[in-house]
Amino acid sequence: MRNTAGKILGLMIGLILLGISFVMSIRFGFTKISWGTVQAALLHYDETSMDQVVVRTSRLPRALIAAAIGASLAVAGVIMQAVTRNPLASPSVLGVNAGASFTIVLFIIVFGWSDMRALVWISFAGAGLAAGTVYVLGSLSREGLSPLRVILAGSAMIALFMSGTQGLLVFNQNGLQDVMFWLAGSIAARDLSMQLIVLPYLAIGWITAFCITSQLNLMVLGEETAKGLGQRTVRFQLIAGVIVVLLAGGSVAVAGPIALIGIIVPHMVRFLAGHDHRWLIPYCLVYGAVLLLLADVAARFVILPEEVPVGIMTAAIGAPFFIYLARREMKRG
Repeated sequence: MRNTAGKILGLMIGLILLGISFVMSIRFGFTKISWGTVQAALLHYDETSMDQVVVRTSRLPRALIAAAIGASLAVAGVIMQAVTRNPLASPSVLGVNAGASFTIVLFIIVFGWSDMRALVWISFAGAGLAAGTVYVLGSLSREGLSPLRVILAGSAMIALFMSGTQGLLVFNQNGLQDVMFWLAGSIAARDLSMQLIVLPYLAIGWITAFCITSQLNLMVLGEETAKGLGQRTVRFQLIAGVIVVLLAGGSVAVAGPIALIGIIVPHMVRFLAGHDHRWLIPYCLVYGAVLLLLADVAARFVILPEEVPVGIMTAAIGAPFFIYLARREMKRG
């Protein structure tokens, strides 16, 4: 599938899988809803039908949110891997998600903020703080950004923000219920209005990611090579950082820190589409959405009639994959 026709075919298959997983997300759960009911809810909505109300007010918004967040985290992951030249990089591994979650928890518990529009900017601030700190710590060498230092800095940021979050909850245990889903990562009971608030920022991130695909291909070759080919690496890294903050921060603002999508999907699509970011970005958009939709469907059936937060499900799926990648990189090193 490495030729153009094969890549187009792979993308078309991904779009078909996206449609199937989207329908599955709407139909399946504790209450199974027929396809006829789904069609009626979308085309001829009847407020007196409980199943149609479930489709319109719960299942459809949930599927849309899952697709947008899965796509965003996957694109953020592939960008971070290109900029840091580290296959283990992702928003969840380098502390970006943890930083966004910490600032949200801080402002909810300490200052009592609950307005979604304000929390989005708070999430951006936390994601930006974490990303900036990791970049600075990872660049403290003559060679510039070091893949190993980036991972170490990310691990330190995760530990710092997680301990800070736990400390806040110790001092104010009554606020635990208000921030529970930001700690576990969940798209259950999310209102579509929450997604509409962050959608413009996610869309800016998606579009800008398409615009920098050629520069991402250069960055994979190394900073010195990229500079020799005329790229302004510091400016480009800043632009890439802003994209990651928009995508990861926006996702955390809606659903909390959903783990490891940014690692699993980029490696999966490289197997299908190669290493050209002109193809990797659209592949990540499609297959990232597919993976989170399917993970969310699976999370509904693990402990019926209750649901497992999708962040726990993606962590369970991604942890073995992360260990495999880490072992592979150690052998290469």
